[in-house]
Amino acid sequence: MAEKSVIDEAKQISLAIELITLGARLQVLQTETQISRRRLINLYKEIHHESPPKGMLPFSTDWYVTWLPNIHSSLFYNTYLYLRRNPERSRMQSVVNAYRLYLEQVPLQDDGKPVLTLTRAWMLVRFFESDMMQLSTCLRCSGRFVGHAYTLDSDFVCGICQPPSRAGKTKRRKAARAGSAAERSN
Repeated sequence: MAEKSVIDEAKQISLAIELITLGARLQVLQTETQISRRRLINLYKEIHHESPPKGMLPFSTDWYVTWLPNIHSSLFYNTYLYLRRNPERSRMQSVVNAYRLYLEQVPLQDDGKPVLTLTRAWMLVRFFESDMMQLSTCLRCSGRFVGHAYTLDSDFVCGICQPPSRAGKTKRRKAARAGSAAERSN
């Protein structure tokens, strides 16, 4: 029977705390740590003062290829790949570090949350590991962007170089409505 190491257990708890702090769902914690479900729930409650959210993880590669999520996912995944070049850094350390760098670079949405959650970032890495996603190179900027695996992409142009016609119009419309509402209240 293998003896449990106190240091290894402390590392697992430290990783779980970091993942919970960054917004990881319980399924991510269970997959990436060797801590029991009960202890993870208690840890989550201790940190967030509420039970962890229930429900299934997002399992669609389609979300990552829509306009804004694609830009954010591509930023995260390229950072992750760069960090994985260091052989001393574990896969999860690379995910966490790439996600922290991503958070430092992107503005939060109106609701105070990033476009890409840690759980979606983790799922993206797993999609790549399962050969469900690939990186496609933009013809114009040579950037590498997340796309479906086995897609013919010889004429690929990214959403930054060629944004969709409706890109950003919702945000401008909200700002215009807020401005006109402020004028009416004066």
